[in-house]
Amino acid sequence: MLDAGAVRFSVLRALVTALLLYGLSDTVTLELEPTRQESPLMKPKVMIAILARNAAHSLPYYLGCLERLDYPKDRIAIWSATDHNVDNTTAMLREWLKVAQTRYHYVEWRPMEEPRAYTDEWGPKHWPPSRFIHVLKLRQAALKAARQRWADYILFVDSDNLLTNPRVLELLMAENRTLVAPMLESQFLYSNFWCGITPQGYYKRTPDYQPIREWKRLGCFSVPMIHSTFLLDLRRSSTRELAFYPPHPDYSWAFDDIMVFAFSAHQAVNHRIEPSELVFIPTKPQDTMGFDEIFLINLKRRVDRRRRMLNSLAALGLEATLINAVDGKALNSSQLRTLGIDMMPDYRDPYSGRVLTRGEIGCFLSHHATWTQMVERDLQRVLVLEDDVRFEPLFKKRVQLIMEDVDKIQLDWDLIYVGRKRMQAAQAEMWVEGVDNLVEAGYSYWTLGYALTLRGARKLLSAQAFSRMLPVDEFLPIMFNKHPNTAYMSHFDPRDLRAFSVEPLLLYPTHYTGEPGYFSDTETSTIWDDEHITTDWNQTHTQKMSPQESIRPIGQTSVTGDTAPSAASRDEL
Repeated sequence: MLDAGAVRFSVLRALVTALLLYGLSDTVTLELEPTRQESPLMKPKVMIAILARNAAHSLPYYLGCLERLDYPKDRIAIWSATDHNVDNTTAMLREWLKVAQTRYHYVEWRPMEEPRAYTDEWGPKHWPPSRFIHVLKLRQAALKAARQRWADYILFVDSDNLLTNPRVLELLMAENRTLVAPMLESQFLYSNFWCGITPQGYYKRTPDYQPIREWKRLGCFSVPMIHSTFLLDLRRSSTRELAFYPPHPDYSWAFDDIMVFAFSAHQAVNHRIEPSELVFIPTKPQDTMGFDEIFLINLKRRVDRRRRMLNSLAALGLEATLINAVDGKALNSSQLRTLGIDMMPDYRDPYSGRVLTRGEIGCFLSHHATWTQMVERDLQRVLVLEDDVRFEPLFKKRVQLIMEDVDKIQLDWDLIYVGRKRMQAAQAEMWVEGVDNLVEAGYSYWTLGYALTLRGARKLLSAQAFSRMLPVDEFLPIMFNKHPNTAYMSHFDPRDLRAFSVEPLLLYPTHYTGEPGYFSDTETSTIWDDEHITTDWNQTHTQKMSPQESIRPIGQTSVTGDTAPSAASRDEL
């Protein structure tokens, strides 16, 4: 489609070309009109969501701030709801909206006169579960209305938050972020953002918070939680997955409106690269890389992890057998007694000092199920994978080359780590002669992925660890006699598991502690002997799920255990 100016220019150019072709000698002078300046674009459409309860004390000032926003009112829609009031909030809002509907693009009004209180609340300031659910449903209704009205943005502003800067909308939009909030002032250090969050979704104090809150650091910062007042860019595709209610299927934190939305925001990020639906992609042949089985351990409720892993395995041309993991959250004390499970005496997590968790018991039982299946089905060798891993480039080819070398030299092995966290970075691990990229494993964390022989499975099962249980990634180093805690090792004999590790590693975790999207099912459950006590411990000092620390020169993997190898082939295949 051309505008009038473009058509005129095309006609004139055609005329000039025709004159030149016919060899006219007379000079032709054509004057073109100057290009007309286009009109400015209209501002994006914004819906402002107002949820008010017993807010008569702040409402006049709150509404005054909205009126003074330096933004065209015909580009703003108002969505307002109020309920359970014992003051004059409903009448005050109704009075304002009667006038506002003539000034703003659209006004939606959802009052509820009765009841004046929640049946399970102690008073107007109390937040019982029914109130959280109601507020979440209201926010979801506002979000749905914004989508139906094709709003570009939705601004949530609590009725006691006063937006004193008239340019706040434009300033937030200028940041060009999916979800952004202005920092709100108060008489205290409290504001509408958190810089840290525990695995259970609660506030965690960090050194980053105060400098930002006190204006000593200026800018726009990535934080795990914003609440009370925030702007959501509905033009972004990722916001299609955002929701207040119902909570995300994987949500397991406390039932709180700001925590539910924060979790939803983290889960909405989708980094999968999907192929075009219009192009045929032939299915890649799948195999098990010479293993009898590839076991994939996955919690049934972790649908996203399962889908991601199955897609990844299909892209690699690998066929896996799904193992439904034991859900620690579903274990109760009577089940533990029936299974004969008891914690190892004096076991304490080395970083938090806590005891064993139900999640760690569930993880151990899940791996135990794969070992049992190996023995029952007489499987000679398998590869065990957890569902929170990412594969290194050429994963399949590199594993196959290593296993070919292992078979060629007839290595006597029981377990080979494919992904782990090496814990004794100051001590060297010796290379295996005749096999590129394989070392004798030292003390290690994580059970991301490992190859296991039938003999190895029998050794692990014969240890009968249920009556002296500890996390599975602590159990394995004990069984190959490399655990630094001799008291733990004294509970098991023999400790003759032959363990090795791929080096460099071919599997890593998808997330580390503190990263957006990190969630641990083992760290956020109840303790092993009391289903009512949650492990709400502060992870400030934990390093279990932090990245591998750098290997010190003296600890570089070597042939003798003393010096680093000179061959560059040790670094990559």
